[in-house]
Amino acid sequence: MSLALIGLTGSRKWTDVPLLENTLILVWHEALEVGYSGIELIHGHARDGADAMGDAWAVANGVLRRRLPADWEGPCGPECQPGHRKPKRNGRTYCPLAGHRRNQQIIDEQPLLMVAAQVNNSTGTADCIRRARAAGIPVHRITG
Repeated sequence: MSLALIGLTGSRKWTDVPLLENTLILVWHEALEVGYSGIELIHGHARDGADAMGDAWAVANGVLRRRLPADWEGPCGPECQPGHRKPKRNGRTYCPLAGHRRNQQIIDEQPLLMVAAQVNNSTGTADCIRRARAAGIPVHRITG
């Protein structure tokens, strides 16, 4: 049997731990019911919010996880316009499109389902939802 790859996207402002955990448990049980041996959680590895909560839940429940952090300070992609980088407090710059590139990386892994924990139509989460739907990946959206 194989593991069902489940994507997680969500706002850094997500605070509803029980709702997120209950949703992940539901998805896990649904995967078992259709014949998977379990799930693997893939997410963008933000330090706080939905990604951090989902990662902690996976660790606590023995669920494999795959972290794909955005490379904010790394090189820009071909879609980037000259001069679009933003300054950081430490004097370095970051690419504001790095999160969108990371979202596409998650979608390119072809998860069976995306869990989207969205607060106030957060733009990064909305981008990942749009990309998932365009790729034909079902989205289980929860709001907080």
